[in-house]
Amino acid sequence: MLYYRPNSLDTARLGVVVAKKLAKRANVRNLVKRIARELFRRERAGLPNHDLIARLQAPVTHATRAELNQDFRALLTRLPAHPPQPSPSA
Repeated sequence: MLYYRPNSLDTARLGVVVAKKLAKRANVRNLVKRIARELFRRERAGLPNHDLIARLQAPVTHATRAELNQDFRALLTRLPAHPPQPSPSA
């Protein structure tokens, strides 16, 4: 699940929440966070200026790294496009 809200900064920001209830082991929670952060780092320039919170919604018992990458990338593509920039007053 991805929550977002526009911010007044020049770039997007990311927060990742992985509950113990959905990923019991710390190494699995950290893996999910690392994958989300890395994908965000790569895609950041093309994202709108929003604060994003990615929250794990289902257990990741049998998910592979490729599936996690694919799922997070799909969430990022659902974000709205860049809002139109206001033209500078001259």
